[in-house]
Amino acid sequence: MNIAFFVNDLEREYEGYTTTILAHQAVIAGHRVCYITPSDFVLTPDDHLHVHGRFLPKRKYKDRADFFDTLKSGKAKVERVDIEEIDAVMLRNDPSLDAQACPWAAEAGILFGREATKRGTLVVNDPDSLGRAVNKLYFQSFPVEARAETLISRNEEDIKAFAREHKGNIILKPLQGSGGSGVFKLDAKTKANINQIIEAISRDGYIIAQAYVPAAKKGDIRFFLMNGEPLQIDGKYCALRRVASADDIRSNIHAGGTAESVEIGDVELAVAELIRPKLIADGMFLVGIDIVGDKILEVNVFSPGNLGSCSRMAGVDFSVPIIKAIERKVEIASQYAQTFDNKHLAVL
Repeated sequence: MNIAFFVNDLEREYEGYTTTILAHQAVIAGHRVCYITPSDFVLTPDDHLHVHGRFLPKRKYKDRADFFDTLKSGKAKVERVDIEEIDAVMLRNDPSLDAQACPWAAEAGILFGREATKRGTLVVNDPDSLGRAVNKLYFQSFPVEARAETLISRNEEDIKAFAREHKGNIILKPLQGSGGSGVFKLDAKTKANINQIIEAISRDGYIIAQAYVPAAKKGDIRFFLMNGEPLQIDGKYCALRRVASADDIRSNIHAGGTAESVEIGDVELAVAELIRPKLIADGMFLVGIDIVGDKILEVNVFSPGNLGSCSRMAGVDFSVPIIKAIERKVEIASQYAQTFDNKHLAVL
């Protein structure tokens, strides 16, 4: 199987990233792997879609470090191939990283991902649904029972009224963003700064005001779902608790948070089940949900991270069932030619 991983760019990829882990596992499983970026698509006059893919040599790598070093070196050769030669594409970019500085690149994976599906290539997650999830407004389409109370507005008075309703205990963040960027907690100590906070966030668009969930003091739980179901191996769930540092409200690992092992119980499983129907309907193959108490704070459908940390803590390799699931989807596509559209195939 030929499998492509679509990323923002190679410069912002790292050895420990989930994308690297998945790509390395695909090579271990005997597949040919390439990386593609927003600049690599070609739509020819005869309506063929090509990509300039950076292909990894198909050989046995000593470890993931060896694999990643090869990717970044000249040993990974750029080849132009017809997208029909690629069996599966994993869209693993973060559109918010390009939204301001390079807006043309932000939705390139979605746009050309749609074209790839028309030509019979499996694309996960489904690009049509990803097109509706490029900002956090997508989160509002999940059942209200699963979400913290939320206001979305650019109006200063609306936001202040929401803050008063919640006695000043709210979270403010941009509608478009990721990785904890631009996230502020308002409380008794910081309420005097609300004007500056609103001004800072609104420069980039709409503001999300979210009721603060007290359970967040213990951190949030990153929980992976695959094909709409909790990702697990022999009863061990792909999950961890992310705890913020003492001087930061953000629990994101690269924002200073720390990872701890966590037991997944009935509450977390009930939350996952509550959102499962929509994930299935939208063709969301692999997602990471962030849970606090019995509420979801975020659903990451583009490039959920921490797969490696989850695997280390559980003592199993969660990348294995993910690659096997993609293999199975490609097999189904070959057995049932043109029977399933991409959205359905993505979660079979």
